[in-house]
Amino acid sequence: MALLTDSTILERFRFAVDPERVRRKVPLAPLTTFGIGGPADLFYRARSADELSLAVSTAREIGIPCFVLGRGANILVGDHGFRGVVVRCDIAGVTFEPGGRVTAGAGIDTFPDLINATVARGLGGIHHFVGIPSTVGGAVWQNLHFLSPAPERERTVFWDEVMEGATILTPRNEIRTVGTEYFRFGYDYSVIHDTGDLVLDVSLKLEPTPTGELRRVMRENLAWREERHPDLWLYPCVGSIFKKIDGIGAGRLIDECGLKGHVHGAAAIFHKHANIIVNLGGATATEVLTLIELARSTVLRETGYKLETEIGFVGEF
Repeated sequence: MALLTDSTILERFRFAVDPERVRRKVPLAPLTTFGIGGPADLFYRARSADELSLAVSTAREIGIPCFVLGRGANILVGDHGFRGVVVRCDIAGVTFEPGGRVTAGAGIDTFPDLINATVARGLGGIHHFVGIPSTVGGAVWQNLHFLSPAPERERTVFWDEVMEGATILTPRNEIRTVGTEYFRFGYDYSVIHDTGDLVLDVSLKLEPTPTGELRRVMRENLAWREERHPDLWLYPCVGSIFKKIDGIGAGRLIDECGLKGHVHGAAAIFHKHANIIVNLGGATATEVLTLIELARSTVLRETGYKLETEIGFVGEF
């Protein structure tokens, strides 16, 4: 489908928000950790909860497809881009209250910004997620998770464990304050996958912890990640492609099928971690999809296990 050309629709959206800040045909690849994706018809950066609410509600009222983008850390954008408006969530602001309570805007990077700010104040909880690219809103979306502190690594630590509630924008354009239970968190899941709610800010309850202890865990977690995960500067990617299979592991199955290191075009199944596909430079979404299907079909044929993707697919493929 071609880019939006209806000038009436464009002008209605532009003047409802800020005409000087709405851009056209903005490439999305540089705004994702995969470095892949075509242009957005319209692009707007929302720097406050009011701006995000206005932009999204306006797009809904006009009938323009709308996608809210954080750091693009868990999505693959199609080669033909997004037919509609992409709103980048840049809601900032962090408030510290007595008792370890913290309120953070949905557009803040969990790492390094929020983690560094909380650790500097001796507050522990989100330090486990060091090195994982995400905004606060994205952390709620996927219930951000990481293995427990080194060296035990006996369980997975989830974002919902440190969260008390959030302010959301509903599909009816109503702003509500909700508790953690509202999100019905699961592995790589929160209810906003299904409801269409948008997170504006998040309330956290963190534990006073010696800063030295927090930094020790951060160093160990970063070292653990470095051994297994790509350096995003060298190998742009979105982390794990397929959902976890308890007791087996999607990556292990792909590796056992001999696919680790397999290259297609400028995309490759990572040589250190078979559940990660990397961009070797100039990869297309089509090339990534080919590797996804290769892994899925091969594992099903040779092992009987069905792999399910955990990343989001955005736009036109």
